[in-house]
Amino acid sequence: MIALTREVSPAIVRCELTHLPRQPIDVSLTRAQHLAYERTLEVAGCTVVRLPADDSLPDSVFIEDVAVVFDEVAIVTRPGAASRRLETPAVADSLRQHRPLCAIHDPGTLDGGDTLVVGRRVFVGLSGRTNREAVAQMRRILNPHGYSIEEVEVDVRGCLHLKSAVTAIDDETLLINRRWADAKQFAGLAVIDVAQSEPHAANVLRVGGSIVCAAAYPMTQQKLEAHGVRVTPVDVSELAKAEGAVTCCSLIFKE
Repeated sequence: MIALTREVSPAIVRCELTHLPRQPIDVSLTRAQHLAYERTLEVAGCTVVRLPADDSLPDSVFIEDVAVVFDEVAIVTRPGAASRRLETPAVADSLRQHRPLCAIHDPGTLDGGDTLVVGRRVFVGLSGRTNREAVAQMRRILNPHGYSIEEVEVDVRGCLHLKSAVTAIDDETLLINRRWADAKQFAGLAVIDVAQSEPHAANVLRVGGSIVCAAAYPMTQQKLEAHGVRVTPVDVSELAKAEGAVTCCSLIFKE
């Protein structure tokens, strides 16, 4: 497995924010947390390929949003925030070594954080960053490869991306915050609910044989462990101030 990551830009203090108030971000601590996150991926069996930071791109550490990687193809997105569209060339150049590339084009907008892949089902969240035109383009790209594309609604009043509300534990089970996404939209899949006091805990990262989760959500971690899930907590508290989470900081795919 390869985990493609990108170093933390010193400009992260000027990151895009949708739902959170701006707080001071300690860049040195953010970098230390990001390095510990990368080490966690290495322990889980990934080879980390790190792209350099760009001082002009505040949100570029959140590499998940600029591409979605499948076994057959990588889709370079057109992020919903115009300030993030210059993040794509460096990531595309790196992915080109591993996959054929396709791209989302204007007027489509897509953030990778709105794309949840569960087996051959691809759920795409309609959010403030992703629109129906992008979903239509994804269908044209992925249907020939045997994937089904399913639109889902998210509560944009509190939820930035689909994967802020729901992520996959395995190919049969989801972790979900039902206040931000209706579980009925994921027919045929089992669900585990986050702890009510931890609404942001639904974002977890499936890698190797374990689940990486933010250390800030111990009650949800306990619920997962009660279901037999092996959980590795990581501290991403500074990244969370920039509305980042554990899926946001890597693109994980097979060599």
